[in-house]
Amino acid sequence: MFERRNWWIVGASEGLGAAVAQNLDAAGARLILSARSRDKLDALAGSLRDARALPMDVTDAASVRTAVAEAGEVDGLIFSVGAYDPMTATDWDAEASVAMGEVNFIGALRLLGHVTPRMVDRGQGRIVLIGSLAGFAGLPGSIGYAASKAGLMHLAEDMRVDLKGTGVTVQRANPGFIRSRLTDKNDFNMPQIMEPDRAAEHVVRAIRSGRFSTSFPRPFSWLFSVGGSLPTSLFQRIF
Repeated sequence: MFERRNWWIVGASEGLGAAVAQNLDAAGARLILSARSRDKLDALAGSLRDARALPMDVTDAASVRTAVAEAGEVDGLIFSVGAYDPMTATDWDAEASVAMGEVNFIGALRLLGHVTPRMVDRGQGRIVLIGSLAGFAGLPGSIGYAASKAGLMHLAEDMRVDLKGTGVTVQRANPGFIRSRLTDKNDFNMPQIMEPDRAAEHVVRAIRSGRFSTSFPRPFSWLFSVGGSLPTSLFQRIF
């Protein structure tokens, strides 16, 4: 699945994406690492066995087209891009909320619109979208972020149905809190917050399992699974 296979990790400059890159490198994958920061990508690629940096801005159509052409044929793609700013509907920052949507969801549409048809034409490939537990239900202070992650997770479901029988596999991984510059913005308690390397282990195991959807960590993720069957008012009161 990984050894001598070409895997493109988008959002690889730090946090979960960088940790997944280290994990796949150890598994023998040939890696393409993308994000906006060339310096961080170069540093990460230089620390790995077989990796190259390919800077890309998923909010820029020209940047995406150029990167797709330079990446060439890939066996797997992991979309681990994430933008987050705490925000409530009573303190709405229109520009920041749109930016989150552009990165977390529209950016995926922009990239996958190029990559997916190529995989379909080849009759093989694997696409892994990194969602979030926040995407399962409306949460306080998550304007922009939760909705965009929900869109990404729904997109995975759409793709799974459409790509059945094509040889292209779609999976999604939905983590809880991961320690990063993004969660550093939070001023509230974050249950079962994970270090990036631990979260990356969950992601790689999920890919190997072949399951369509994997949520973690347990038991925190169970709250969201069970919460889907609760009345919205009750679920939101819990939080």
